[in-house]
Amino acid sequence: MTLVEGVVVILDLDRFSDLTKSMGWDEYKPNIVTGTLTQLVEEFVRKYSANVLYGLDPERGTEEAVIEIPFVKPEEIINDLRKIKHEIEKTGATISIGVAYGPLEPIKPKNRRNAYTGVTRRRAYKALREAKRRGGNRIVIYGIGVVD
Repeated sequence: MTLVEGVVVILDLDRFSDLTKSMGWDEYKPNIVTGTLTQLVEEFVRKYSANVLYGLDPERGTEEAVIEIPFVKPEEIINDLRKIKHEIEKTGATISIGVAYGPLEPIKPKNRRNAYTGVTRRRAYKALREAKRRGGNRIVIYGIGVVD
């Protein structure tokens, strides 16, 4: 079986539980930040015919998402990721984004844990951790580094 190559993108709001508490928001209901991220992820997914592996939650609001895009390279989506980052900044929050290119897993994960398994997904997660380590509000592409 031939594996398809593509991009895995992991988006995660920075220190969001702290922001939720300081603003007095209900963590189980959408707010301006999670509602905006939900909308932005939905637009991104439609544009690239991507697969949401985990995290898109219109009922609670999206705090984190794992997305797979077959047949696409990181440089093709970077401007859209910058737009997402910029729109989240407008809400008063920040977001870290990890991106990796490589073979995509043929099986959709059944839970959060499985959403991070597989070579390319693990690399995207490493890129996300690097973005967080650098203070957050960054886009990191595995093997390339910080691009924004």
